[in-house]
Amino acid sequence: KEICEKARVNRSTFYLHYSDIYSLLDEVEKELLNEIQGIIDLHPMGIEDNTFTFMEDIFVVIENNKEIFMALLGDHGDATFMFQLETIIKKNTMKQLEILFPDIPDDLKYTFSFCMSGCMGIVCQWIFENGQESPQHMGKLMFSMVVHALGIDKYERLLKNEKKI
Repeated sequence: KEICEKARVNRSTFYLHYSDIYSLLDEVEKELLNEIQGIIDLHPMGIEDNTFTFMEDIFVVIENNKEIFMALLGDHGDATFMFQLETIIKKNTMKQLEILFPDIPDDLKYTFSFCMSGCMGIVCQWIFENGQESPQHMGKLMFSMVVHALGIDKYERLLKNEKKI
């Protein structure tokens, strides 16, 4: 009832499209995950400039859907959404980590987990503390932190080039 009142739609209209509030939530989550997958497809993660652009674009999506992300990532959020998000990113990241770190294949899952937790911490800090920084600034910050955490010397050139933006 409350959702219908806030959306200014009749309850019958709501039930025409959704069986209940959980199907609405499921639809919203699928749309966000599809948008993120689209960004990954547009900017495949790798040891190129695409990783930086990917991070910027993720922050744009988060900024454009800030209230939804706050609800999904907050205290009463949906752990399944977080798991699905991590799975999408992991599927597209692990191949590149295997290329960058061929000597430590068994440790890559921990490397990914460390970086993913840090990235989610940055996202949550930004959205819940009403960060005023631009998505571009946040993408650059996250990129820099991940690169330094991984110790990837190949990225030094990219970091220097991105400072000129």
